[in-house]
Amino acid sequence: MKRFILIFLISFSAFANFNHEHSRWDRILKEYTVQDNHQVLFKYKKLKDSESKLDAYLNELESINKTEFDKFSREEQLAFWLNAYNAYTIKIILNHYPVKSIKDIESGLFSSGPWKMKFIPLFGKKMSLDDIEHETIRKNFDEPRIHFAVNCASIGCPSLLQETFTAAKLEVQLEKAAHHFLTNTDKNELKENTLYLSKIFKWYGDDFNQKYSGFKKYVIKTLNLPNRNYEIKFKEYDWNLNESK
Repeated sequence: MKRFILIFLISFSAFANFNHEHSRWDRILKEYTVQDNHQVLFKYKKLKDSESKLDAYLNELESINKTEFDKFSREEQLAFWLNAYNAYTIKIILNHYPVKSIKDIESGLFSSGPWKMKFIPLFGKKMSLDDIEHETIRKNFDEPRIHFAVNCASIGCPSLLQETFTAAKLEVQLEKAAHHFLTNTDKNELKENTLYLSKIFKWYGDDFNQKYSGFKKYVIKTLNLPNRNYEIKFKEYDWNLNESK
């Protein structure tokens, strides 16, 4: 009930003047993340004690209707979806906290992980994390670097960027997220003539075909490697929660 009242109170102002800096989410990222070597970890227990901070940001997202959203620039829309995906991923972890892995949260009898669970109330309908990532971002934006920007609350994922995605900085931020991920030798590394890469490239490698002529060429170019015919092997994916104890 309290959350419903809060949505009602901010709906008019949010409709007219949405905060494209995503300031509430930005403050959460700065306060509740910590970098540990190559990995950014999240303070879930600490935010659980102040969950209203996250709810206030989610209320902002939920107050926007489709007509208003369609007026956003393409960069504003993509920033919205990236921030929404990451924030709702944190929310689903808090809803089931404590958990050792996001895969412990089931969205169906035969489904590990919450990705198909329709718990996200946006634009007058309930969406899932899969709806945001696959049916919205991947379908409508030819931008494979989003795979370095969305975070699945796991050690194996690309780290959360410790700031919000915004339209004005989106290109720089996507490059920053990509570089941070690709230079993390726990997830991607070159040994002799073999590239040991994250399974993200195994799962979503085809997304790099149109824009970068394949994920292998993208990795070689981004890491400024000699242009050779590297063998590709994929590392095991670590699904343990990316939690700062």
